[in-house]
Parts: sequence; structure tokens; C-alpha cells
Amino acid sequence: MSNVALQMEHVYKKFRKGEVYNSLRDLIPAITGRMFRQQELSQTDKREFWALQDISFEVREGEAFGIIGHNGAGKSTMLKLLSRIMKPSRGKFQVSGRLSALIELAAGFHQDLTGRENIYLYGTILGMTRQEVSAKFEDIVEFSGLAEFIDTPVKRYSSGMFARLGFAVACHVNPDVLLVDEVLSVGDYVFQRKCVERMKEVIRSGATVLFVSHNLRTIAEFCQRALLLDHGRAIAIGPVEEVISLYLGRSHTSHVDGENARQAAISSVKVRNQFGECARFQSGERAWVDVEVSARTRCSKLSLSLYITSENHKDVFNTSTERLGLGNFTLEAGEVYCCTFELNLNMVKGIFQPSFLVYRYDTQTEFDRWEQATTIYVGSEEGVGGIVHCFPKVVHQEIKPAREDRLVVLPPVGTSGIS
Repeated sequence: MSNVALQMEHVYKKFRKGEVYNSLRDLIPAITGRMFRQQELSQTDKREFWALQDISFEVREGEAFGIIGHNGAGKSTMLKLLSRIMKPSRGKFQVSGRLSALIELAAGFHQDLTGRENIYLYGTILGMTRQEVSAKFEDIVEFSGLAEFIDTPVKRYSSGMFARLGFAVACHVNPDVLLVDEVLSVGDYVFQRKCVERMKEVIRSGATVLFVSHNLRTIAEFCQRALLLDHGRAIAIGPVEEVISLYLGRSHTSHVDGENARQAAISSVKVRNQFGECARFQSGERAWVDVEVSARTRCSKLSLSLYITSENHKDVFNTSTERLGLGNFTLEAGEVYCCTFELNLNMVKGIFQPSFLVYRYDTQTEFDRWEQATTIYVGSEEGVGGIVHCFPKVVHQEIKPAREDRLVVLPPVGTSGIS
């Protein structure tokens, strides 16, 4: 299709874990095999493994597409294939147009060259001509904020300056397809905001962007669709909210086992706004969480607890129907308890997961626990951080002259200036 910018078709990639020879008996056949160009080891050889298996997907022109998964899932291998650093063992892929990668910033810098010279060097490595670098040179320097140090050898740069210059060059390549791997957290807060805004400009310009990141907040903010990898296999491809929810759920969702779980269990959890079921909210917006608990046998003195965790698994909030003054409830066999929690989402931008617990306080009995039962995405345009959004306003500021009667700290007796 003409509007497809990137496509993978049944791609496989095989690696060998290495060659370890513990005896002369193992070493001699290995050397002999190399001498006579011995064929590859069989697929049953335990030293071989598939880093990617049967990966097929396509990304449309102008789309921001996310790739997520745990460490070792195959994300870096996929980036190396798309960057043409490696070739697939099987299958094929196609990239339409000019491709560039924001993977390892400033990897092509030379320590003894100045910032000015490295801009030309790194720009050339990324595929820009000298004329293109010259045309964008002033914009690159201005973006980096390093104008006064641009003729200083980069070996005297701090790590933050190094990364800022690398990002400034790389984000001005203007490719048709851009690969981004964990590079939006360089420099201080102000520069990070510039990086985020620059990426939004790249997307608005019509470029196709692939984000590979452990930062689910970044994936949720930029991408419309995502791919979930697990041990080299594609587990899910679809809307970013659903894919992230599946990823978090595969990692952490659990229910209580045993006799109590057969008596009462959480059967449904849904999040909605005033218009219906929803996953994305703005900071301060109101949300409703509908929960259903089904009883298999008679259960008395039950309470439903709600606790919310952040994407870093930190506790954000917790409460329960009993603590909110509703007392406990009793269910007969076959009955369903329906409860709706109304929440004001006064959180900063991030991913939050409500979990639920069916509990009896007096006997301290857990009937069911559904961790990370659903996912809530909170967005915010304000420049705030942390977890809780206090909706700050600066209501007064001024600059005053120094007071003449201010406290003056004198040096100890006996030091210079004291007789």
C-alpha cells in the first residue's frame, strides 16, 4: 500500500549465545569445522535462540507507533534490523523513504573535536549532507543552548552538554521515518520540555515515528498504536491504551486462590467519564469506576477496597466502602454487588492503575484481590511534577531592594580584616 511507511513480514532473528570450549575434545572439532566451512548448527542446538519470531506489522505514513516489552523482549534487536545494522534470519521488511535513528546520542562524536566540528561529523553520520548541516547549523546550536561552548572540544563537556548537543543534531535530520529509543530524558527540565515539543513538531510535520521505550507515559502521550513484545514474539498490536493495559496486566494482575476465592469474586471493573467508558482523562477531571462482585455462596460483612498505584508501582491512594461510611454488605449465592467510586483525578500526568480487594475486616479475610484491574491515563499541560496535582498559581511576586538593617555575619576574631 502506498501509505505504508514501514512494514515487517514474518521476520525472524536468530542468535548464538556463544562458544565455550571446556576441553580439547570440544575445541578440535570446532576449529576443524571452521576450516572446512562447517554448516550451521542444527535448530536443536541449545546455544541458539530466537530473538525475534514471526514478527509482522505495518506502520502508516505520519503515524506515531510504540514498541514496548520487558528487558530481553526483542526491542533492541528490532531497532537494529530496521536500522540495517543487522539482517533478519528469515522474513523481510521494507522502509519507505529516508530513515534516521535517535538511539545512542552522540555515539559518533570525536572527543578531540570541538562542538562545531562534531555537529558536521555527527550530522554526516546521520545522513545529512554538508550543505544541509550548514543550513541548519544556527538552529542546532540555538536548540542545544551551547553557543558559548561551541568551539570548545567536547571532551571538556559535561555528560548533560554532550547529550544535549547530540539530540540537537539528531532532531534536525528531518527524516521520513524516525526511530526513537529512550532519548527524551536528556538535560535539565527545560531542555527535556524542548525535546518533547520538538518530537511533537516532527510528528506534526508528517514524519513516521517509532518509539521504543520503557517509559509508558511517553508511549501513551505520543502514540496512537503500539506493539507488545514478549520473548521475541508479538503478543498484541492495537490502540496504545489497550496494549499498555495488557502489558501491565500480564506483569502484575493476580487473584486470590483457595476456598475464599470460590465464595466471592470481582467479576467486572470499568472506568468511565461523563460520556461513557474511557481511559484518558485530564488532570482534575472526574472519573467513575464501576465494580461488580459476584457471590457463589453466602458471604457476610464484606467490604470493597480501592487502591491506586502509579506506573512505578508506588501507592497513590486507597480507601474502602467501609471506611467511606457505607458499612459492610452481605451477598446471597448468585447475587451481584455493584459499586461505583467517584474520583477527582487530581494527579499529574502519568499512568495510574486502580486495584480492588474484597475483604472482611473483623476476620481479616481476603475473598478476592484484583491488582491492576484497569488503567487510567492522566494528561496535563501544566509544568508540574510528582504524583499529586495541587493546581498551583503564583499570586504574587516582586523584587525588593536589600534591607539596610539586614543581618551581617562577621568573620571570626583573628582572621583577616579583624584587629
